[in-house]
Amino acid sequence: MMSTPSENAAQDEGAPRPELTELSARLRRVIADNGGPFTFTGTCSYIVGRGKVAIVDPGPAGKEAHLAALLDAVRGEIVTHIVVTHTHRDHSPAARRLKELTGAPIVGCGPHRPARPTSGQGEDRLDSGGDREHVPDLLMREGDTISGPDWTLSAIATPGHTANHLAFALPEEKALLSGDHVMAWSTTVIAPPDGSMADYMASLEHLLTFEHAVYWPGHGGPVREPARYVRGLAAHRRRRERMILEAVRNGAHDLNAIVEAAYPAIAPALAGAASLSTLAHLEWLIERGEVVSQSGRASFNAHYRPP
Repeated sequence: MMSTPSENAAQDEGAPRPELTELSARLRRVIADNGGPFTFTGTCSYIVGRGKVAIVDPGPAGKEAHLAALLDAVRGEIVTHIVVTHTHRDHSPAARRLKELTGAPIVGCGPHRPARPTSGQGEDRLDSGGDREHVPDLLMREGDTISGPDWTLSAIATPGHTANHLAFALPEEKALLSGDHVMAWSTTVIAPPDGSMADYMASLEHLLTFEHAVYWPGHGGPVREPARYVRGLAAHRRRRERMILEAVRNGAHDLNAIVEAAYPAIAPALAGAASLSTLAHLEWLIERGEVVSQSGRASFNAHYRPP
């Protein structure tokens, strides 16, 4: 969840259709009816395989029509795994209901957790989207795989959007189910304490060590030429960081002033998301000694200055 329209989103192939869509011989998609400014047309749930299948990111709680559509799509088939990329509430909660209905185990990312130690003061304000009830039956880590007839899903650790974020390679198609780590329609909000800009940038570099032909994200349409696109995302983040650093050097010392300088054309509805990603950038700049906070850490109320 929690993404903002991107300057890099020109390659997106438009709003994907909500009905069951056959994407390839091994991949089908059903989109939850939870569309909005931060979820585009809704959460993309993927069905991997035929006959014995995995369902990836069943979506938010309370969307019985979406679960019914998923179950209708796999009528006559066996759901062997319920896979979760990360624990934001538009992706993971329905996994528990789907497990009740199918008996399939929940696999993938671990429980929701912060990316760094927290102060315990005001942190919930930064992490309102976390699904703290998620407990997988099988925790997957980098390189772990599950499989079925003619399909394999291999976990790739991609922390950043959340500390527990996983993407899943489908090697039979040179494809990646990228969750919210990389999307064509938007950039991804990195919101402390469960999000980390340092981790996110490292995860982008990690993806460049693979040779995938297409990404299928948690929201929106496919990412074509993903290596080129990932390099563009990293460059975009570096440009944004330079704008934030320049704002601090030019006298913007509180978060609102920095956001105003670094996001001069941001829509009011997206200002909150921009603040969160700016906070993540400031956190990383403080870690590297390029910005100083009087409290020693990034927070909504901190005063920032050059070292």
